[in-house]
Amino acid sequence: MKLKDTKLTKDELKQKVDQYMIETYERFDFIAETAKDMYIYDEEGTPYLDFYAGIAVNSAGNCNEKVVAAVKDQVSDLIHTFNYPYTIPQVLLAEKICTNIGMDKIFFQNSGTEANEAMIKMARKYGVEKYGPDRYNIVTARMSFHGRTFGAMSATGQPDNACQIGFGEMTPGFSYADFNNLDSFKAAVNENTIAILIEPVQGEGGVHPATMEFMTGIRALCDEKGLLLLLDEVQTGWCRTGAIMSYMNYGVKPDIVSMAKAMGGGMPIGAICATDEVAKAFTMGSHGTTYGGHPVSTAASLAQITELLDRDLAGNAKEMGTYFMDKLKGLPHVKEVRGQGLLIGVEFEDSISGVDIKHGVMEKHLLITAIGKNIIRMIPPLIVTKEDCDQAYGIIESTVKELAFAN
Repeated sequence: MKLKDTKLTKDELKQKVDQYMIETYERFDFIAETAKDMYIYDEEGTPYLDFYAGIAVNSAGNCNEKVVAAVKDQVSDLIHTFNYPYTIPQVLLAEKICTNIGMDKIFFQNSGTEANEAMIKMARKYGVEKYGPDRYNIVTARMSFHGRTFGAMSATGQPDNACQIGFGEMTPGFSYADFNNLDSFKAAVNENTIAILIEPVQGEGGVHPATMEFMTGIRALCDEKGLLLLLDEVQTGWCRTGAIMSYMNYGVKPDIVSMAKAMGGGMPIGAICATDEVAKAFTMGSHGTTYGGHPVSTAASLAQITELLDRDLAGNAKEMGTYFMDKLKGLPHVKEVRGQGLLIGVEFEDSISGVDIKHGVMEKHLLITAIGKNIIRMIPPLIVTKEDCDQAYGIIESTVKELAFAN
């Protein structure tokens, strides 16, 4: 029996979810059955214009045909083998990534939070081995978000966030400074600091891009103090921000960079890339993963990254991001439009709820996300056109007007 032939009503499916699943998500009230390019289709075939792309994942479009073909081809040959033998898609992907982003070495993981865990581990091990047992502290930014495993959520600078509440003490070795405030980071660095970890654009923190002065200043501070610069590009990486990696917008280079989301085209994969010197911290047995570098995921990633580069979707992200952000500034009750490329946040007056906008536009068949009280975030596939942006704008505009009238 094919799963797609299973006939369950939406109510029956929701009942099974309530009975068997641990729910930590606020669900949209439809079944996602199929998807293609800029659209997701529900159980009745209704198209939803997709401006969240699986949270910045489906950057070459939903079910990109080259990614789908790569997955089908690889599945029929080899699904899994662990990392004892060599596998062709893994090695070809390693070469593709390192040569295109200017880094020396790569280590594959399964997700963004695991990539950040690996980056934290590599930095700490490098510091302890090179400078001594106390040199492992990492300074991160307030309002950052780095993931939900213990090291990554401890690095997250949001103590009031639900991802940290109720789990006891966080992992030690982290201190926090104000994003886009170079003096704050300078003050947070001490004799035990080995690295500074930031996102080029704080996505979950409200879509706040780093300024040029801040990013270049942080790189200079790391060089001056002998610190590692760690960049979390899980959401910003792979053409999302108008460059292959967001750090390229600033003319800086990290010592370690994490990535995930868009690199897999919908398949689970993450990675860290590092310089030759820092990568030496990982020795035999010091780190590992059963599924990292999985043959099917690396085959999908190779196809996805090839699509992103060959179609210059970074260029489209830059052009469409500028167009869409300029248009969004005309929304009623808007306070500020922020973003980089096609990672875009719109902050509204306090009387307008971002969550209410998210659900209101969903009822009109547009999919977006919301952050905090009054911010919406748009991270569409990078194949988006002006016509798609115009359609999304019209839906958001009418929804905001309706919410304002209701208030």
